[in-house]
Amino acid sequence: MAPTTRPDDGERVLTALRRHLDGRREVVAGIDDRVDRLAGLLSDFVTDGGKRMRPRFALAGWTAATPDGAAVPDEVVTACAALELIQACALVHDDIVDASDTRRGRPTVHRTAEALHRDSRWDGDAERYGISQAILIGDLALTWADEMFVTSGVSPGALSRALVPWYAMKTEVLSGQMLDVLAEASGATDEVTPARVNRFKTAAYTVERPLHIGAELAGAGPETIAALREFGVAVGQAFQLRDDMLGVFGDPEVTGKPSGDDLREGKRTLLLARATTLSAKDDADFLLGVLGTEIDATRLDRARRILVDSGAVASIEAEIDTLTTRALHAVDTAAITDHGRENLRDLAAAATRRQA
Repeated sequence: MAPTTRPDDGERVLTALRRHLDGRREVVAGIDDRVDRLAGLLSDFVTDGGKRMRPRFALAGWTAATPDGAAVPDEVVTACAALELIQACALVHDDIVDASDTRRGRPTVHRTAEALHRDSRWDGDAERYGISQAILIGDLALTWADEMFVTSGVSPGALSRALVPWYAMKTEVLSGQMLDVLAEASGATDEVTPARVNRFKTAAYTVERPLHIGAELAGAGPETIAALREFGVAVGQAFQLRDDMLGVFGDPEVTGKPSGDDLREGKRTLLLARATTLSAKDDADFLLGVLGTEIDATRLDRARRILVDSGAVASIEAEIDTLTTRALHAVDTAAITDHGRENLRDLAAAATRRQA
């Protein structure tokens, strides 16, 4: 189920993104048409898919702090839409880190650039070229996100308030990503590390800070912001736990990623840590042994059985339910508008019950 705010908000976000991307590409085209074609990979990536979760949560933060029935101004939509460009940067770079071949059922940006090099019969190593260009395309997305946010047209006061969580969010997500990479390299098996990664790489960046940004754009009071942030942390953590489940059990036709991809990529998730704690030693050793390998269907099936039979899956599902309940309780307050509360409930359900 796709997250919802108001019926037209998703289209308004997409329109704002297209307008900004088109404007920036005019500048790039003035430098060189060949660079513009590379920038087109970013435009296609941003506009041809994705759930727009972060802009929607930011808009929900604004709605939760404004009178029921108030229309979201265009400049606020533009500011919130800029979050999608930060997400583009994160995903393009994440796919490089994970050596992923596909995203949303299509080749990743670095693989697309690699194929261009190979098909054109250029000099040098095609794989290195693809990675190099994808790093730069991700950097371009991050630069354009800042430009879009700052030039959105919101008032100076609103911009000044919202920049505080905007900058904090970028530091948090990069720190969480660095910890995630460290956990994989060091072979961490504890539950504290993946929980901390979930808190900052996902919860803060996906839900908490977007809500905070939207609320600051609306001039929300401290009680409203506190309630939204508490909601955001809980829903964001539940969102990542659901993502961990999909990374092992998800349908490739729905997720756009190969079945069992988290195991192939060596992801040190809370689901994995929980299973290694609850499983017999042989089963725990098997899970750790297949992690980060080209796991075949037979071994994937055994890994899934261990995750289920150990009780890890049931435990994570219970944790998702607990976090969702905590989130809904956090916004059951007069500090949140009625429409805002209803909207947040819909978003919580969409984030935690999704299949992709």
